[in-house]
Amino acid sequence: MRFALAGGTVMVVYLTTTTVLAEVVGMAFQVALAIGFCVSLLVHFTLQRLFVWTHHDEFALPLRHQAGRYLAYAGAQYGITAAATSLLPSVLGVSAEIVYLVTVAVVVSVNFVVFRHGIFHAKPTATERDHEAPAVGDDSPAQTSVEQPTR
Repeated sequence: MRFALAGGTVMVVYLTTTTVLAEVVGMAFQVALAIGFCVSLLVHFTLQRLFVWTHHDEFALPLRHQAGRYLAYAGAQYGITAAATSLLPSVLGVSAEIVYLVTVAVVVSVNFVVFRHGIFHAKPTATERDHEAPAVGDDSPAQTSVEQPTR
């Protein structure tokens, strides 16, 4: 529910920022669109970190790593959306708007999983760490200790 609320809020911010800059301020639409996109990214990241995934006491990644992954993922999303809307309409014989709407639906569905497990995930609990298999080459005492025979 929080994920959907944040997404709806970001949509309103993006549309409002872009529209007001283009229609009220008189800015060139492409410039207004770029500014609206940047503002919406900032709002979206903040809401994801402080509202959607707020139940995590401690994130596994520090803020700068979350921001880096988030921006890389946002760039990939933009590239996928741009490629899909420029290539698929002629191949599928449908409008760019239909391709755009389907692409957005897929991207939003994937976002939840990527955000949950790759960007805004919590540190493993002590119980989860205890059940993890040791990494290959792990020199932890549990793996390197050798039982000495008693004399």
